[in-house]
Amino acid sequence: MAPLLDHKIGDAMLSSLPWRSKSNLLTCSLLLLIYLTSHPAVAKPSSLKEITDGNWEDILAGEWMIEFFAPWCPACQQLQPVWNEFADWGEDMGVNIAKVDVTEQPGLSGRFIITSLPTVYHCKDGLFRRYQGARTKDDLLSFIDEKKWQGIEPVSSWFGPSSFMMNTMSALFKLSMFIRHCHNYLIEHLGIPVWGSYVIFGLATLFSGLVLGLILVFIADFVFPSRRFNSPNYYQKKQTMEQARLIQQLEEEQEADGEEDDEDDEEQEDVWRRRRASPEGRPEEVLRKRVVGNREDQDEDS
Repeated sequence: MAPLLDHKIGDAMLSSLPWRSKSNLLTCSLLLLIYLTSHPAVAKPSSLKEITDGNWEDILAGEWMIEFFAPWCPACQQLQPVWNEFADWGEDMGVNIAKVDVTEQPGLSGRFIITSLPTVYHCKDGLFRRYQGARTKDDLLSFIDEKKWQGIEPVSSWFGPSSFMMNTMSALFKLSMFIRHCHNYLIEHLGIPVWGSYVIFGLATLFSGLVLGLILVFIADFVFPSRRFNSPNYYQKKQTMEQARLIQQLEEEQEADGEEDDEDDEEQEDVWRRRRASPEGRPEEVLRKRVVGNREDQDEDS
């Protein structure tokens, strides 16, 4: 009855208006309808923030709950609706709710040492704690509301995301992802076989290792030069040692020549002794042969 009564009252009020007022009212209603259709209502912006390699330092200030996920992970897909509902409560609780796609941000995956998916971290003023509780909205809300994170030991500063070690890990993860992209490019776009891509990366690794080794050697020699080169008497000592070496070499050559001469003398003495020991080599026998030979020659002449 009430809606019907209101409808009759509205018709009566509308019929009591003059014709020009009715026309103006219809025109305003039509303009309002056109404005609403051309300017749809703006949806409420999502409270869920996205962390990347470029803005990850924002989580070092304030309180954060961060989810590390991958689109292909079934467990991450199950958690995503709960995480979105949890993010709607973040503004009321004074907590920033964020997510990180490890497939798009490999550097953050290495920086936080993500070994399983999904992984949830709580951060309060730069102190990180890993959330190990149930993954329901009520449990997540109670974790923040009741400050259960205070009972969890924070990550050591050695393994904190801003430490030197984790910066190195992040760089290595980025490098591995870059190599993977290069490998896929060589195979898919250039048509190089898999083994050919491995050979290219192997040669590149060997060459880069050699270059890096040479650079390190040059740096070490420049920073820590050898003391012997800094000594003022180094070159004088070096010249003296070179002269001593040459003198020793000459003495060895002279000794070798003397030994050869001694061997020749010994050989000549041996030959002389053999001749004297043999009957034909004695002086008397040689003289007798000469006399007999001379007589034979005289007889032939006569």
